[in-house]
Amino acid sequence: MNNWLKANGIHLAIIGFFVIICFVYFSPVLQGKAPAQSDVIQAKATAKEIMDYKAKDGKGPLWTNQMFGGMPAYQIWVQHPLNGATYVISFVKAVFPDPVDSVLLYLVGAYLLFCVLRINPWLAAAGAIAFAFTSYNFIIIAAGHSNKALAIAFCAPIIAGVILTLRGKYWLGGSLTALFLALEIRANHIQMTYYLMIALLIFVGIEIYHAVKEKKLAAFWKSLSFLAVAMVLAFMVNAGKLWTTYEYGKESNRGKSNLTTDKAEEKNGLSKEYAYGWSQGIGESFTFLIPNLYGGATSIDQLVKPESHTYKALQGVTGGDPTQAIQQLAGQVGLQQYWGEKPGTSGPYYFGAIVCFLFVFGLIIVRSKVKWWILGTTILFMLLSFGKNFPLISDLFFEYFPMYNKFRAVESILALVGLMVPVLAMLAIKEAQESTYDQKTLVKKLTIAAGVTGGFALLVAIMPTAFFSFTSSTHAQMVQVLTQMLENNAGMAQSIGNALIADRVDIARADALRSLLFIAIAYGLIWAFLTKKLNVQTAVILLGLAILVDMWQVDRRYLNNSNFASKSDVNNHFQPRDVDTFIMADKDPDFRVLDLSISTFQDASASQFHKTVGGYHAAKLKRYQELIDNQFSKSINQDVLDMLNTKYLITQDPKNGSYKMQRNPTAAGHAWIVQNVQFAKDADEEMKAISSFDPKKEAIVDVRYKSLIDTKKVGADPTAFIKLDSYHPDHLVYSYSAPRDVIAVFSEIYYDKGWNMYVDGVKKPYFRADYVLRAAQLEAGNHKVEFKFEPVSYYMGEKISLAGSLLLLAGLGFAFYSENKQKKKAA
Repeated sequence: MNNWLKANGIHLAIIGFFVIICFVYFSPVLQGKAPAQSDVIQAKATAKEIMDYKAKDGKGPLWTNQMFGGMPAYQIWVQHPLNGATYVISFVKAVFPDPVDSVLLYLVGAYLLFCVLRINPWLAAAGAIAFAFTSYNFIIIAAGHSNKALAIAFCAPIIAGVILTLRGKYWLGGSLTALFLALEIRANHIQMTYYLMIALLIFVGIEIYHAVKEKKLAAFWKSLSFLAVAMVLAFMVNAGKLWTTYEYGKESNRGKSNLTTDKAEEKNGLSKEYAYGWSQGIGESFTFLIPNLYGGATSIDQLVKPESHTYKALQGVTGGDPTQAIQQLAGQVGLQQYWGEKPGTSGPYYFGAIVCFLFVFGLIIVRSKVKWWILGTTILFMLLSFGKNFPLISDLFFEYFPMYNKFRAVESILALVGLMVPVLAMLAIKEAQESTYDQKTLVKKLTIAAGVTGGFALLVAIMPTAFFSFTSSTHAQMVQVLTQMLENNAGMAQSIGNALIADRVDIARADALRSLLFIAIAYGLIWAFLTKKLNVQTAVILLGLAILVDMWQVDRRYLNNSNFASKSDVNNHFQPRDVDTFIMADKDPDFRVLDLSISTFQDASASQFHKTVGGYHAAKLKRYQELIDNQFSKSINQDVLDMLNTKYLITQDPKNGSYKMQRNPTAAGHAWIVQNVQFAKDADEEMKAISSFDPKKEAIVDVRYKSLIDTKKVGADPTAFIKLDSYHPDHLVYSYSAPRDVIAVFSEIYYDKGWNMYVDGVKKPYFRADYVLRAAQLEAGNHKVEFKFEPVSYYMGEKISLAGSLLLLAGLGFAFYSENKQKKKAA
């Protein structure tokens, strides 16, 4: 044990340092506070029903009716008790509070990669800090993108496992790759995993080239076989999650369109406009080096300061404190610091002035084949991040690369660039330490790198408008609207517009000088150790601290103590209004609410209190999205509200802001018996038919289900009835009485990848009606009908997960046993 501690003491010390800086940065967690993350708060609302039943039953349901009429719970929150990766992530979250856990995983995972690259521990620690404190990694934490943060954190150790395997550490590398890939998939952010796979494909391609060149194909194929097994194991561990996601994905708004009449509707995947909504501006890429070059976040923080040009310009207009005027104009005409073309941003991608300087240095001096992988991946990913701003490459991937059109916010691919850049930066220092270059040549190349990065920062500081306009594409329109608001005073409107530009210039200039300072510090430190004026270890530690200070200061702009609140405030963020309290008093277990006082289909707040027609989720059912687009976007279709059993409507008076609740007397109820069936030849005809119909009297059914209906037997009878006897999100029980066969429609969303219908315990067929609902022909008599959600993909997937988890555990055990045995032999 003592020998082990001695051998690993430096690693333990560095990890201890990581723990300390995480708790210092997030000191509010020591006071019992939690991050007030908007997306997490929204997510808690969407999971309200799931968590309520989990508390009651000891396990969460697999279906929830809390939003969009109903959808699988495993797209929101679900237990995977037989998935070993679940327990690893749960352990980390149990030991370290949120968001300490995420940043610590960033740090430790990256540290492992740098150590595998044979970088000395202190330099590896500096590299881990450079990656972990990349601004985007903190911005997503502030927003509450916890799954994305975890997925990014596991990228570095996966790459480490792949490198170890290709080096001939087959069992150790393969088992670590399987472990971290399993954790990556369990983090449940497929988009980031997808981007990582593209990066690894490029890496493997380069390795194949070198294996052929060096005639080492046999060893390469052996490594690749271990990596293939590792991938299979990781997939097995996550079989339940992957299978259900794959199955649901085909039915979600990322899947194939059901309609043909809407020419703008994508036939498969997301629309290009939606996918490219958040595209990185080409010029915005310079924020990697100068953080607030484009104004920073979509905010007015700098504009409301008394020394700002905008503040002074508006002071002459308002005659008093112009803060309120700036706030109003921000909402009315888009007066803001950020001047890029994104719809909005929480902050820039900042990789660090020192790190960018060292990256350029690495491009000049690093001779490792890893450099070409990093460079190729970085260039490709930057081009893809441009989206609509440079569609040549993006469109090729969108049209032809498998699954690429399933993801939105293409700029997020830069999270992987945020890993590539620090890796090459640290390899540059390693090369400088070990290089055969003479001192004079190294200093010359270092000076060139400093000249490129520092020189650009200096030019921006001296003459910023020579390179950037500091105006958005809507600037002229903003000035025009301001002119109208100022009673056609064009001169005053123009002066406000010019003041805004002047503020943006000042913001950029300040950060340019700041970046120049950090580049100068890094240059001095590296020059000092190259010229033997400072020992390497001291220089590396000071360099790491400089990187930490640089990144820390910028990250605090977007994630600081103000982002934290007491846990009770976070947990009780949504408070019921009088209308909510009144509706919640209704003891009916299963009805829906349409809340028109919020952005109905983009806001999860209503889900905190009601089963809602609306809600928020990035991947709702495709059919339901089509229902929203065709029946709710232009005007509210009362017939569709009725068939969804929408019992209450909430509105807000625009004059006084008061909320009103209206009961819908025509809501169809939980289930009903219709008089006749109208067949539609396809989805287009079905959608058209429900635009105007009486859902209580007729059912609109796709002709493909005609074989499930015996029209000779069915008929309406005034004495027939059907009612809901018991409600559980994934188990509904009805009873009915009918003197002859009838067609019953249920106000529940149709999803045949798991819902089964039983009549008196015997499984029976059912079909889809009214575009999104369930319906069935029920035989005459008095009977019990049950709908149970029993997805094979989940239950069978969990069994595969158990097998995969046990195999992975055995593989890890054997790998570490073999490694330890080899070390003892070597000793």
